[in-house]
Amino acid sequence: MARRILWASLALAPATILVDLLTGAGEVALFVLAAVALVPLAWLIGEATEHAAEHTGPGIGGFLNASFGNAPELIIALFAVADDLPQVVRGSLAGSVISNLLLVFGVTQLVGPTKEINRRSLLVQLGLVAAAVVLFVPAVWLGYTGGAERHTAVLVSIPIAVLLLGLYLAVTRRNLQQHRDLERDDTRQPSAEAWSLPSALATLAVATALTAWVSEILVHSLQAFAEAVGATEFFIAAVIVAIVGNAAEHGGAVVIARGGKMKLASEIAISSSAQVALLVAPAVMLLSLLFSHQLPLSFRWEELVALAGAVCVAAATIWDGRTTRVKGAALLLAYAGVVTGFWFAGNR
Repeated sequence: MARRILWASLALAPATILVDLLTGAGEVALFVLAAVALVPLAWLIGEATEHAAEHTGPGIGGFLNASFGNAPELIIALFAVADDLPQVVRGSLAGSVISNLLLVFGVTQLVGPTKEINRRSLLVQLGLVAAAVVLFVPAVWLGYTGGAERHTAVLVSIPIAVLLLGLYLAVTRRNLQQHRDLERDDTRQPSAEAWSLPSALATLAVATALTAWVSEILVHSLQAFAEAVGATEFFIAAVIVAIVGNAAEHGGAVVIARGGKMKLASEIAISSSAQVALLVAPAVMLLSLLFSHQLPLSFRWEELVALAGAVCVAAATIWDGRTTRVKGAALLLAYAGVVTGFWFAGNR
């Protein structure tokens, strides 16, 4: 019954797009409609990824989910760059990494069974996020010794972005090759119910495109929603935009974890955080050079501290190579602390 409801509710995505294009609906109503429409899209991306992983294995399956799931994050960020909303962009990127490490990884452990996970692969991904936090420091320092958007911060951010992209591509290529080597001897065959790989990938592409469109509608209605609930722009960006922009990974990882596939679910959560920090963030920074408003990587100190703390907490739960519900609860508690801190931080 639940699956039938989710299949039927996929109609909410085109309905949201039509309401936005053809009616004069209020922005608060559009925000709510878009947020609800993202739920079945997230489920569909999770379903398609799970079927793709039947053919590729959990390592590559997790990479596919992170890649398709982070496409809306990149599109949302570029829309915000075009609208000259640098705090929204940086807040959503930092919040995306944090929510994947604490919220998504925590929920997957809470709803999934106790199982072994790929400790080595996950720690490598966390190491990449830690490296990004260290590399962000010069731009953050410049943001606090002068204007956060000043030209010097932009110039310093360019080599940081290039280095992050190079590091991500090199490590990811090596990691995927190791996954192929480990899974090459796996004689498991896709189940009879599994979709073909081309069908799964086509579904991922269509669902991601719809997710990006609906997410864009939601972002443009966020300011009205923020005023309605009395939240700051920073909080909306770092918490709400981050969660909504990553709805695909959030929903997909939870669906997969409930099915007992903890290796795949953990790969989605952790590899997605690394992909945002080392691929999406530097890509947005470099692409912003094509706009009239460039985006330096001058995050707030609150964001940098929260990123470092999230890496440490996630690493502690991964260290023994097993998932448990207690660890999931601890991650969610840590995320609640971050959200509370962001609520009181105010705008820059």
